[in-house]
Amino acid sequence: MKGIFPTRDDSSKPDWSDVPAHILALERTMKLVTFLQAGREKIGAVMADGRILDFAAADARLAVEMLTLIRRQDELMPLARRLAQAPPATALLEPAAVHLLAPLPRPVSMRDGYAFRQHVATARRNRGLEMIPEFDLFPVTYFTNHLAVTGPGEVLVQDHHLVRLDFELEVAIVTGRPLKNATLEEADEAIFGFTIMNDWSARMLQMEEMKLSLGPCKGKDFATSLGPWLVTKDELALEATDRGRLLRARMTCAVNGHRLSDGNADTMNWTFAQILQRTSYGIQMQPGEVIGSGTVGTGCLLELNGSKITNNLWLKAGDEVVMEIEGLGRLVNTITHVPERLSDMPPHLVGGTLPDLYAGTPSGEAGD
Repeated sequence: MKGIFPTRDDSSKPDWSDVPAHILALERTMKLVTFLQAGREKIGAVMADGRILDFAAADARLAVEMLTLIRRQDELMPLARRLAQAPPATALLEPAAVHLLAPLPRPVSMRDGYAFRQHVATARRNRGLEMIPEFDLFPVTYFTNHLAVTGPGEVLVQDHHLVRLDFELEVAIVTGRPLKNATLEEADEAIFGFTIMNDWSARMLQMEEMKLSLGPCKGKDFATSLGPWLVTKDELALEATDRGRLLRARMTCAVNGHRLSDGNADTMNWTFAQILQRTSYGIQMQPGEVIGSGTVGTGCLLELNGSKITNNLWLKAGDEVVMEIEGLGRLVNTITHVPERLSDMPPHLVGGTLPDLYAGTPSGEAGD
């Protein structure tokens, strides 16, 4: 099984042949990480050979958290790039010596989008619903729990989360500039970087509560995984369009070694610039906010089961979920069950008794 730090494969990268070598060295190393070393949280960058440059060990001015690096990018990122070009040997760490966290463990906020028509249309069709016309009128997002962000590794779930537990394969952006009433150009410029996002979904909790037409909430709020690193936008081959810049990158997800999902970020029907333009209408957005794309086509078990590609397959304790996006790395998580603390909690408070939930059938306007 490949690790999080695979041998570098540049096949999906742009043609750098005309780029000066010193610029090339700078631009191709900005895969930013947050990690634990000896119990201390630090930030750094992944080098081409897989080793990690510890920013704080290289220069005390970079002894900051990721959110500070993003907020002070004009001051600190040039320094980080210079260090990545010629990293001090004493500041380089072997991957085995660190534990990766989410690259931005404490985002200012976290929203999730609904940008892939294939996923939306298929999930609705599988529930006997027509495609909703408003999808083509404006991009939508909802707030999810920015205090339950995880990185690579274990994802802790309880009994009711395991009732039709699902993954969602997404790409996410992190804002790097303030925005309000933004143009498409301003929205694109405000993007600091991209990362992989797994929007874990407890489908039965989600479907029960969405019958009340008030968000996914408990079906989503227990964990969202980001990682393994945050790739600065200037490293990626973003295509300019009249709707904003577009990321062309293959997206896959495998469970226990079996590939189930295969899509591409370029099939987003709404670009991140369009999503940010609508999101910033009438509000002040800040650096360090995360926005997910929504699920790519084939990117979750709800869609795959409904299309009979899989047969009532849901995640269980011990499963390994591996998401890969070209240029953004490989996010590996394992489902870990933790026992319930409250044995006498009324079952209806979390959506019904477990036997009833297992017997339930998703139907109607229950969400995707």
